[in-house]
Amino acid sequence: MEKNLTTGSVFKNVVFFSLPYLLSYFLQTLYGMADLFIIGQFEGVASTTAVSIGSQVMHMITVMIVGLAMGTTVSIGQAVGAGDRKQAARNIGNTAILFLTVSVALTAALLCFVSPIVSVMSTPADAVGGTVSYLTICFIGIPFITAYNIISSVFRGLGDSKSPMYFIAVACAANIVLDYLFIGALGLGPAGAALGTTLSQAVSVAVSLAVILKRKSIVLHKGDFRPQRPVMAKILKVGVPIAFQDGLIQIAFIIITIIANQRGLNDAAAVGIVEKVISFLFLIPSSMLSTVSALGAQNIGAGKPDRAIRTLRYAVMLAVGFGVLASVVVQFTAESIVALFTDPGTVDGAEVVRFGSQYIRGYIFDCIFAGIHFSFSGYFCACRKSGLSFLHNILAIALVRVPGVYATSQLFPETLFPMGLATAAGSLFSVVICLIAFALIRRRAGPVPAA
Repeated sequence: MEKNLTTGSVFKNVVFFSLPYLLSYFLQTLYGMADLFIIGQFEGVASTTAVSIGSQVMHMITVMIVGLAMGTTVSIGQAVGAGDRKQAARNIGNTAILFLTVSVALTAALLCFVSPIVSVMSTPADAVGGTVSYLTICFIGIPFITAYNIISSVFRGLGDSKSPMYFIAVACAANIVLDYLFIGALGLGPAGAALGTTLSQAVSVAVSLAVILKRKSIVLHKGDFRPQRPVMAKILKVGVPIAFQDGLIQIAFIIITIIANQRGLNDAAAVGIVEKVISFLFLIPSSMLSTVSALGAQNIGAGKPDRAIRTLRYAVMLAVGFGVLASVVVQFTAESIVALFTDPGTVDGAEVVRFGSQYIRGYIFDCIFAGIHFSFSGYFCACRKSGLSFLHNILAIALVRVPGVYATSQLFPETLFPMGLATAAGSLFSVVICLIAFALIRRRAGPVPAA
């Protein structure tokens, strides 16, 4: 399972590590998209809105857990790169204890605040009941979501991005089957979508644990599970800024959703659908972040900073190439994409398609800029400077993204296109900050010796 990523072609390592991660993220993204697609076939706009709002809240929680787990990936990656297996085992054991505590506390807290969360989201009245049901069931499943993502972070830190792909593939298939059962056959609506998501995550965890026990490839001792402050501190030093960064990004998206919700049910549904589509298109940027952090951490741990920089360079090239391609294609296919998630034959459905196509045509340019700053965030994590990732994102959100979306919503009430452009402008601002930060880091570090 363990794989050394500090030798061989840097470009090949980036491609072969990122592809399984990309497929994993693709399958995980299908969770929310499958929920929206299937509920759109059997229910009305109110249920679609409930699932889109509820799944956006869950996406925020999930990405924060993934961000916190980035500390595990980097810590294990640096230990593996340095050849310190004992330290890698301690990192794994302490991760298990840390996240078990986090998941239980998070579940209890969120279940107490379901109704306030739905209220804060400015959920349209027709969608309130469905959103409450969806979130209540999904919150109960948080321990399973946490367990899957922690197991995945451990595997990636060890250089194995394939195993998580297999685990999530099983869960994705289970989710689609369960969605058709609960939503289509049993008519449970948003609650059925939540049940399918939660149970499929449980299946994913069960499969991953069975594989780990069968392989016996992770050798852990009782002492590795003893909480050690220095070990947890290193994990949290990287993970906490990333978790807050990802959480703030999602809060910004939620604020955008609230702004859209205040414009009416059709606008809310359109924005919810486009956010799901964009989360799918962000597969490349997200996979580059994970790839650069894991490969960069191993190479930095092995004393090869030049390979970490080349990893960053190739990741940016791949992400930008994809972003440009996606931006061109979406300009010609926007209506068809949005129509997959609603019925354009109805009056409300036609309005959702119209607003959604406007929004995505402006929003899609974010794929280009996000690919760049996600890659830099991965590099900053590998260098244990994840605070820089938090900094550029909070500045972009506070100074550009949210103010821009609010202003364009007020100035252009008949179209969502300027709101889409405002989100992309936030990422462009992040790119500028990342380039400045990277230049300062390289200047202080001095010349990097060639490999």
